[in-house]
Amino acid sequence: MVVAMNQDTTAQLIQILEKTVSPDVNELQSAQSFLEQAAVANLPEYIRTLSEVLHHAGNSPVARVAAGLQLKNLLTAKDATLKSTYQARWLSLPQDIRLYVKKNIIGTLGTETGRPSSAAQCIAAVAVAELPAGQWPDLIDTLVNNVIAENSTEMLKESSLEAIGYICQDIDQSVLVERANKILTAIIHGMRSNETSSTVRLAATTALLNSLEFTRANFDADSERNFIMEVVCEATQSPDTQIRVAALQCLVKIMSLYYQHMEPYMREALFPITLEAMKSDIDEVALQGIEFWSNVSDEEVDLAIEDSEAADYGRPPTRTSRFYAKGALQYLVPILTNKLTKQEELDDEDDWNPCKAAGVCLMLLSSCCEEDMVPHILPFVNANIEHADWRYRDAALMSFGAILGGLESITVGPLVQKATPTLIKLMYDPSVVVRDTCAWAFGRICEITPESAIAEPFLKPLLEALINGLKAEPRVATNVCWAFTGLAEAAYEMAIENSDESIQPETYCLSPYFNYIIERLLETTDRPDGAQANLRSAAYEALMEMVKNSPRDCYATVQKTTMVILEKLNHVLQMESHITSQNDRIQYNDLQSLLCATLQSVLRKVTPQDAPQISDAIMTALLRMLSCDVGKAGGGGGVQEDALMAVSTLVEVLGEGFVKYMDAFKPYLLMGLKNHNAYQVVTSAVGLIGDIARAIKSKILPHCDELMTLLLENLGDTSVNRSVKPQILSVFGDIALSIGPDFKKYLDVVLQTLVQASAAQVDRTDYDMIEYLNELRDGVLEAYTGIVQGLRGDNPTPGSPSPDLALLEPHVPHIVELIKIIAQDKDHSDPNLSNCAGLVGDLMSAYEGKFYKIIDVEPVQQLLVQGRRSTVAKTKQVANWATKEIRKIAKTQQSS
Repeated sequence: MVVAMNQDTTAQLIQILEKTVSPDVNELQSAQSFLEQAAVANLPEYIRTLSEVLHHAGNSPVARVAAGLQLKNLLTAKDATLKSTYQARWLSLPQDIRLYVKKNIIGTLGTETGRPSSAAQCIAAVAVAELPAGQWPDLIDTLVNNVIAENSTEMLKESSLEAIGYICQDIDQSVLVERANKILTAIIHGMRSNETSSTVRLAATTALLNSLEFTRANFDADSERNFIMEVVCEATQSPDTQIRVAALQCLVKIMSLYYQHMEPYMREALFPITLEAMKSDIDEVALQGIEFWSNVSDEEVDLAIEDSEAADYGRPPTRTSRFYAKGALQYLVPILTNKLTKQEELDDEDDWNPCKAAGVCLMLLSSCCEEDMVPHILPFVNANIEHADWRYRDAALMSFGAILGGLESITVGPLVQKATPTLIKLMYDPSVVVRDTCAWAFGRICEITPESAIAEPFLKPLLEALINGLKAEPRVATNVCWAFTGLAEAAYEMAIENSDESIQPETYCLSPYFNYIIERLLETTDRPDGAQANLRSAAYEALMEMVKNSPRDCYATVQKTTMVILEKLNHVLQMESHITSQNDRIQYNDLQSLLCATLQSVLRKVTPQDAPQISDAIMTALLRMLSCDVGKAGGGGGVQEDALMAVSTLVEVLGEGFVKYMDAFKPYLLMGLKNHNAYQVVTSAVGLIGDIARAIKSKILPHCDELMTLLLENLGDTSVNRSVKPQILSVFGDIALSIGPDFKKYLDVVLQTLVQASAAQVDRTDYDMIEYLNELRDGVLEAYTGIVQGLRGDNPTPGSPSPDLALLEPHVPHIVELIKIIAQDKDHSDPNLSNCAGLVGDLMSAYEGKFYKIIDVEPVQQLLVQGRRSTVAKTKQVANWATKEIRKIAKTQQSS
C-alpha cells in the first residue's frame, strides 16, 4: 500500500467495502483480510480514506455504511482496555489527519440514505476520545445548531440527535455537565409535539434517555424541570410505539434519578400515564409501565432503609419516601394479576414479557408495601388457585409466592400452613407451567418461612411431591432442587435450636428420608437433559446443601456420597480424550467444576479419622485434573481454580497430614501463581499457600524459597490484578507465623514491601479505590501481626523477649505511624479496626512496654474506643484485649 491512496486505490477500496456484505464466504474473508492489511500498512491514510468514502454522497449506500463501520471499529471497542488503546491511538495521529476526518464525518450528517447514521456513530467514537482531552470544542454547538436551524433537513436533525445520544451514552457524564443546557435545548427541540418527523422525535427522545444523568441542575430548577416533564409526558402519548416506549423509558429513569422532585407530577401525569401503559396490549409499552412501578418500589425500599439508618444515628433522613407504591396498590395489583394470566405454555425462559415483569413487580411491591399487600392479593389467590384454566391457577400461585418475601413471620406462617395442602396437590397438576410455578413457590416458602415447610403433618407428603418433581421436566426439577436446598438448611437450623449442641446435631426431621433424597438427587445429576434449565447445577447445589446440613446419624450416607462423587470425577477425567468441540470442552469443564464444589462440601463433613483413608484417592484425582487442565484450550482458568479450592478443603481436613502431598502438588501451586491471565486462579493459589502454612506449620519451610520468590514477583508485577496483592501481603504473615525465626532471611525485603504498600494513596472520590486501600492495609497489618508473633516464638519468657524481635525494633515506629494514619482516616473499615487493635496488643505484649510511649497516644486510644464500641463481636473482643495489654503495661511502668 502506498503512503497516500490515489483514485484507483480508493475505487478498489470501495469495491472491497461493498464485498463486506457478500453472501460468498470466500469474497467476505478476502475483503476482511484486505481491510485488515490496509489498516496495518498505513493507518492514518486508511482512516482518512474511509472518511472520504463515507462522506462522498456519490458512493453506493453499501460502501458508505461499510466505510463508517470500519472507521468506527478503528476508533472504539466494547472491551474497555481495547477502547482506551484505540482512543490513545487516535489522539496520537497527526492533527491534520484528525481535522480532515472530523470535517468529513460531520459533513456526512444528513446525507446518508440509511438508518441509523454511520456518521453519527463515528462522531461519537471520536468525541468520547477528544472531549475529555479538551479537544473538538465546537462539536456540541455544531450538532445543536444542526437540530434547531430552520433550514435543517429531517435527516440532518435525526442524525445529529443520534450523534448526541451516542455521545451521552458512552462518555463520562462529568465531561458534558457544562454543555447540558445546549444539549437539552437540541433534545427538547426535537421532542416537541409539533415536530412533524417521528424519526426525529424518536432520536431526540433516545438522546434524552442517555443524557438524564448529567442534567441534574436542570431538574433542580422548577421551571426547567416542568418543561422537560411536559415534553416527556407528551411524548408518551405519541401514536408511534417506538417514541412512546422511549418516552416511558425516560420516565422510568427520571423516577430513579429524581424521585424527590416527582410529587407535583405524580397524581396528574405519571400515575395515569403509567397505569394506561401497564394495561396496553403492546408488550413493549406494558413492560415500561410495569418497570416504572418496579422502580418506584425499589426506590421506596431504599428510602425505608435510609430512614431506619438515620433513626439509628438520631438524625433526620436526607430523603423521604412519598409512599407512592402503597397509595397505588389498589390500582396496580388488579392490572398485574391480570397480566399474570396472559402467559403462554411454550414461553421461552429467556424472553422478557409483561407476564414475567408483573411477577417481579409484585415481589418488589411486596418488599416495599409488606403487610398492605395481603388484602389486595389474597382474594385473587383464593378465587383462582383451583381455577379450571391453568393460566389462572398459575397466576394465583405466582401471586402467592410473590408476596411472601415482604410479610412478617406472624402473617406468613398461617398463610403458608393453610395453603400447603393445596400447593402439594398442585405439584401433580397436569400443566407443566403450574407445576413449575408451584415448585418455585415451595422454594420461596423454604427460603422465607422454612419452619412452615418442615412442619408436621405436611413434611412427608411434601417430600413425596418434591421427589416426584425431580423426575419432571427440567424447569420443574430445577425449582424442586432449590426447594431441597432450603429444606435442608431449615431442618438443620431447627435441630440446632432444639438441642444443646451448637455444632452438629445428632439427628433431624429429614434423617429418615436423607439417604433416599441423596440417591434421587444423584440420579438427577445424571439426567440426559440435565443441561436444560440449569438442572444439573441445581441438583449438585441441592446435594451440597443436604450434605452440609446433615446431622451425625446421616454420616454413613455422607461417606458413601463422597466415594460416589470421587468416582464421578474420575469417570469425567477419563472423558478428556473424547472431547472434540469447544461446546464439549465447556460442558466438560462445567461438570468438573460442579464435582469439585460437591467434593469440597462432602469433605468438610468427613471426620478427621476417616479423611486420611480417602485423601490419597482424592489428591490423585485432583492432581490429574490439574495436569489435564494445564495448556488446554478452554481450560487454564475455571477448572484450575476449582481444583485449587478443592485442595484447600483437603488441607483444612487433613491439617499437618497434607505435608505428604507437597512435593507432588507444588508444581501446580507454582503454575497457579504464574497464571496472570486468570487472576481468580492466582487468588486461589495465594489463599491456598496461607492455608497450607497454617496447616503444616514449620514443615512448609523447604518450599518457602520458591513460594516467597513468586509471591514477591507477583507483588511487583503490574500485569497481576490488584485485588490479589492485599492477600499476598497477608500470606507473608501466615508464613512468618508458621516458620517463626526462620523468616529472618525474608524479613528485609518483606518489610521494604510493606513500607511501600503502607504509603499507597488512592482517589478518595472513588469508593472502589477506598475499599481497595482498606483491603491493602488489612494485608499489611496481617503481615506485621504474623511477623511479630512468628519472631516472638511460641513460649516467650516474661522479662526476656525473643532476640529475634530485635530485628523488627527499628521498624516499630513506622508500624505505629501506620496505625495512627488508619485511626485518623474517616474511611477506615471495621476489619482495619480489628487488625490495628490486634497488632497494638501484640506489640505491647511482645516488647513488654518498650514502645508504650509511642503507642499509648490519642489516635490509638480513639481507635481502641471505636473498636470496643463495634457491633462486630471479633473487633470488640480484640479491642478489649489490646486495651487490657496497654493497661497492664501502664500499671507496671507506674509501679516502677
